[in-house]
Amino acid sequence: MTKVIIAGAGGRMGRRIGHMVNEHKALEIAGGFERPGNPDIGRDIGELSGCGQLGVQVVDDLETIIASGDVIIDFTFHEATIKIARLAAKYKKAMVIGTTGLTNDELTELAQLAQNFPCVQAPNMSVGVNVLFKIAAKMAAVLGDSYDMEIVEAHHRMKKDAPSGTALKLGEVMAEAVDRKLDEVGVYARHGIIGERSDTEIGIQTIRGGDIVGEHTAYFIGAGERLELSHRAMSRDNFAKGAAVAAAWVTEQANGMYTMFDVLGLQDF
Repeated sequence: MTKVIIAGAGGRMGRRIGHMVNEHKALEIAGGFERPGNPDIGRDIGELSGCGQLGVQVVDDLETIIASGDVIIDFTFHEATIKIARLAAKYKKAMVIGTTGLTNDELTELAQLAQNFPCVQAPNMSVGVNVLFKIAAKMAAVLGDSYDMEIVEAHHRMKKDAPSGTALKLGEVMAEAVDRKLDEVGVYARHGIIGERSDTEIGIQTIRGGDIVGEHTAYFIGAGERLELSHRAMSRDNFAKGAAVAAAWVTEQANGMYTMFDVLGLQDF
């Protein structure tokens, strides 16, 4: 059995990850941790995850339990993620990272740290979203420069980063399919007298409200027609299930960085 440690075990995602890890026949919950002062410290992870008593309590310090696990699943916050990755490198523990909002400097450091452990890092671990990335890239390549490309994403009011990591990844694959770079052509807000839309820009617009789990739509808009490609998440379980699948997969890999395309066998799709 692969032993899993869950970062942010008391949070919305942490609880669902705990549930899906417990359901996976090749995985076992070995531990979980939260930031110091969190009210869930000391509680049983099984109870938090809706699995019943497992005899594994949430702690406030990863380093006290890291030896008990094979892989750490982290969906926390970008600054915390890098600290966790440094410990993973020190103790040579695999990681599955679904945290979004990582800066370029943090991604660079993560790639360096992953020379010491295998790491799956992806902005979205849903099977459907990863298929969405592949189809959107193929659509962009076929439709080419004669269609304007736009992305709209919506999430719950508590989400801290914008645009979502999923929307950014979607923009990246669409841009690459037509030989552009999102860093150069991405437009993230429009207001006032902005002039005509350029031929190469890719707009990414953000909606925040209520308890929306996650919605992403890619628009390909041509003269007289438009195509829309959408994914709507009804619960967090698809993300948590994907993280569990990645955790079972990554411990068998060599050190280095991987994506969900590797986990799901979609690289050549």
